[in-house]
Parts: sequence; structure tokens; C-alpha cells
Amino acid sequence: MPEAETVAPPAPVIENSPVEVSDGVFVIPDGRVPLVPNVGIVRGARAVLVVDAGMGPRNGEIVRRHAAELASGQPLFLTITHFHPEHGFGAQAFADGATIVYNREQVDDLRSKGEAYLARFRTFGEAIAEQLEGVELVEPHLAYEGAAEIMLGGRSAQLRTCGLGHTRGDQVVFVPEQRVLFTGDLVESRCFAIFPWFPPDEIDVDGDRWIAVLEQLERLEPAVVVPGHGEVGDAGVIVTAREYLEQLRSETRRLVEDGASEDEVVAELDRSMRELHPDWAQPEWIAFGARHFYAAAGASG
Repeated sequence: MPEAETVAPPAPVIENSPVEVSDGVFVIPDGRVPLVPNVGIVRGARAVLVVDAGMGPRNGEIVRRHAAELASGQPLFLTITHFHPEHGFGAQAFADGATIVYNREQVDDLRSKGEAYLARFRTFGEAIAEQLEGVELVEPHLAYEGAAEIMLGGRSAQLRTCGLGHTRGDQVVFVPEQRVLFTGDLVESRCFAIFPWFPPDEIDVDGDRWIAVLEQLERLEPAVVVPGHGEVGDAGVIVTAREYLEQLRSETRRLVEDGASEDEVVAELDRSMRELHPDWAQPEWIAFGARHFYAAAGASG
């Protein structure tokens, strides 16, 4: 019997065009391509804000071109939901002629981890390394503490630092006039939560705080939720993400109390979560989440 042909994943390149999800608020859908984020464009009467820039200069230029077409000569702003390469390493396309705004924690992450993440991602395959050719890690023109608001003319964009969750510098962007919320990787749609848990080098993730942040986001009562990856939805997308994290945490704790080893916990949860969510993408992240909650259970015990 001939061996099945292995199909390589698509290159992490932004291919789609902006789709209007609410009045003046657009999303470039990720198309469910790994390492391509949902990119936001918020258009006001006086300026346009871009949320996330994609991975590498080529993607950044694609995003900027779409934003410039929607802006029709208006000033451009760029912000990112967090510093990870597929969300922020296209920012150099906005370094000239636009204003880049990050929170202080994102700047700290970029300075302390940016080069290491760049090196790590370049090992993930030729297609990914190609998109990272020529990357320059640019710092923002403005860095804020806690929260900031950008007045775009007729609508505003509220930038809110969420603190340690998925990363140290998670930021959401809320457009109150349309009640549109950009969550970055705090929320995914039909995709397992991404836990950057790589001890001892990378441990800046906190599942307990992540759950608490999602509870806060639910209280915003958004009408439209743009996750970091996956389809745009309503507030139910946040609820589903929170319930998954809560179940992963509670099941980890139960197994720990029953005396299971770390590897036994991982094996059991990898099996059960795949069965519960057979249509979710990137199940490899289940194990990282389980290991994180296992470590947290040990520390609290």
C-alpha cells in the first residue's frame, strides 16, 4: 500500500482582504492558517488604527497596504495585542509615517525576549523562516501605562493592559461605540489555548489570572469578539475559552490530588480534551496547558 502523501501547512502569509464586521471596523481574517492572526482595522473620521501587524516585513506591508486603502490619506496608528512574532514582528512596515503604540509590558517583553523568539521561530520550518527574513524589532513611538485611548474621529479605541495571562503584556482593544473587542491570544475560536510554557526559559504565563481576565472581558458585554485566531463571533467565544481553561485547570487539580504524575496528567488530558473538542485546531497546546496547571498545583500544594 502506498504511503499517504504529507501535505505541508500553508505558508504563514496574510491572503485575505478586510471584511467589515461592524460600522467602520474591519478584520482581515486569518483563514485558519497557522501563525496568521486576525488583523483589525478601525476607521474613524480623522485616523485609522491597525490591531496587529502579522509576522515579518512582508505581512506587515500587506497589512499596511490594506489599512492605507481604507484610510484614504488619514493618519495611521498601529498597536499589537502582544509581542509574539505572528502578531507584532511585521511592525517595521509602520515605523515610518505611522504612530506605533504599545503598553510598557510589551516593550519590556520585546526587549528581553524578542531576539530569542525570532531565533526560535526561525527553526519552525522554511516557510516560517522565509517570512522572518529581514525582521527588525522596532520599538513603539509611544508607550503607555495601564490604559490609553485613541480618538479616531467619531469612534475611539480603548487600549487596556491585562497583565500576566498569555504573556506579561497582553492587551485588548475595545471600540465602545460598536462594542467590538479585539482579544489577541487571550481568546481563540475553535483553537486550543496557546500556553507559551517552556520552562525554565519561558514561564511568563498564568492560567489563573488568564481566567480572571476573561471574566473581566465578559463583563464588557461585547457585541463582536475578534479572537487572536479563528472565526469572529460574539461574547460566547469568550465564554467558551474561559470554560475550557477552567476545565483544564480543574481536571489537572483532580488528577494531581489522585496522585497522578505530570506525564500521566498530560496523557489523560490530551486524550479527553481532544475527544471533547474534535474540531478544534492545534491540540498540541493541550499538553503545555496541562503542564502549566500541574506546576501551579504543585506550587500551591
